[in-house]
Amino acid sequence: MVKIYARLKGSKHLRQRLMLATLSATPVIIEDIRRDDTWPGLRPHEISLLRLLEKISDDCTVEINETGTKLKYKPGVLIGGKHLVHDCGVSRSIGYFLEPLIVFGLFGKKPLTIRLKGITNDSNDPSVDTFRTTTLHMLKHFGVPLEGLELKIESRGSPPLGGGEVILGVPIIPNSLSATTWVDEGMVKSIRGVTFTTRVSPQFENRMIYAARGIFNRFIPDVHIFTDHKSGPVAGRSPGYGISLVAETTTGCLLSADISVCAAREIDTHDIEGSEEKAELLPPETLGIQAASMLLEEIEQGGVVDSTHQGLLFLLCALCPQDVSKVRVGKLTPYAIETLRHIRDFLGVKFAIKPEPSTNTVVLKCVGCGLKNLSRKAS
Repeated sequence: MVKIYARLKGSKHLRQRLMLATLSATPVIIEDIRRDDTWPGLRPHEISLLRLLEKISDDCTVEINETGTKLKYKPGVLIGGKHLVHDCGVSRSIGYFLEPLIVFGLFGKKPLTIRLKGITNDSNDPSVDTFRTTTLHMLKHFGVPLEGLELKIESRGSPPLGGGEVILGVPIIPNSLSATTWVDEGMVKSIRGVTFTTRVSPQFENRMIYAARGIFNRFIPDVHIFTDHKSGPVAGRSPGYGISLVAETTTGCLLSADISVCAAREIDTHDIEGSEEKAELLPPETLGIQAASMLLEEIEQGGVVDSTHQGLLFLLCALCPQDVSKVRVGKLTPYAIETLRHIRDFLGVKFAIKPEPSTNTVVLKCVGCGLKNLSRKAS
């Protein structure tokens, strides 16, 4: 049976389109990728993502034209595998690659263990700390065993030169995910966090913690922020520092916020959602206050996940069996709205969206597409 190629235009949400094309086994042709830009075509991180897809799947084909403005992608069977290594480069951080990898790993033929090299913390993508503390724990709501699900930070890497390394382990799901009803956000009971410094004074960490605690201690006594000072080879190649915070609620929801600064770098922020690269280095105190304020904003918005995890939450709901999943989130982000559109186009799953003015939250319901881990049976 010959599958017809879906035709798409433009560079927006390319990663999301590739994810859904892979999961729905839909071949795609994407044209006019930054055709009118001074630097047209695919960016290094997008090409790196395509190479990564080739590594973890069998029989997938990628064709890119000479200018990089047209991409033809035919997904293969997700294989997974052990001892894989991928250099993510330095045009986007490792966080850009982690979200697709976690989802693909669940539907592979074999469990996935992969070493990723590059930038661990920057201001454009969620940090590896957020993935370790928050993202992986989301999966348990969909019946994913937490055994074998891990993210080890071997070394840190700040922009512009990176040099960080992490090891991601993802178990395969036996058959399919479990539908979820996840609407009770609960009350915040504790705040945890970690600061990191690479190639700068470890004193920066105490200054960030002191500033963040100064805000949180007005509201809640249970605040613990740990330090992770790296020096020598495990500190990567560039100076940088940052803080990642997580609020845990009485019902086990985790809301996160993170921020980091690095030596200023020239970056193409054209395609990064809501990015404004800060040229000047923020003092550690300002960083601690900003991170704490960002977390309080996430808590105020309500919902069972923070704004950066909305898209992934909806995708997991859509991949569930043909049963109703129901989740509550705060104000929908532009990225989450785009995710809902892509889910409809690729998986045929539509969400019923019901705003709840009394709590300023939104409840979404859908019947999953019933994606099963067929590659496992193929073995």
